[in-house]
Amino acid sequence: MSSPHCLAHDHKDTVAVVVVERLKAGTDMLGVVTHDNSDFRVRAQQDIPIGHKVALKDIKAGETIWKYGQDIGKAIAPIKKGEHVHVHNVKTKRW
Repeated sequence: MSSPHCLAHDHKDTVAVVVVERLKAGTDMLGVVTHDNSDFRVRAQQDIPIGHKVALKDIKAGETIWKYGQDIGKAIAPIKKGEHVHVHNVKTKRW
């Protein structure tokens, strides 16, 4: 297997973390689920910086975002599969 572009930790995750520099829109990303080393594919819809998240499915506004198998917040706007997930479209549920 070639080096992955993004990593998810659990099959329940709705986002994965980009692990390569200068990921460009249109890239057919190889992803790995670290829980069992299974792989998946997702096409980047936007440029996404290293360390930022990419949506693994379409997410509706108000839906929970799952990372590391944990609830990390809610979508504040619709997010399409392959789009950049960050502070512009996710908010913590704590406040």
